[in-house]
Amino acid sequence: MDVIFSFLQQHLEAVYIVILSVFLGVEVISRVPSVLHTPLMSGANAIHGVVIIGAIIVMGEAEPDNYLALVLGFLAVILGTINVVGGFVVTDRMLEMFKSKKTK
Repeated sequence: MDVIFSFLQQHLEAVYIVILSVFLGVEVISRVPSVLHTPLMSGANAIHGVVIIGAIIVMGEAEPDNYLALVLGFLAVILGTINVVGGFVVTDRMLEMFKSKKTK
């Protein structure tokens, strides 16, 4: 527990930035109209490609015996890929709603 407290004391500015960004994110998302939520979230999910690239870099730079970094990097790649694919699926379904229906 002392290790956690000393880490927080050494990185207090970063902790403040994370807390403020959480509050700012909640405020911004709460003010988005519900009509825009689906396109906004599908686009945000597609941006998670950055997470995939970062996880691949972390896995490439990790020591072969550092199993924690390798497992967390692998999980980040898998979950980021699922999020990106889900974002594209939601966007595709949303765009299908606006296509005109063909009459027989």
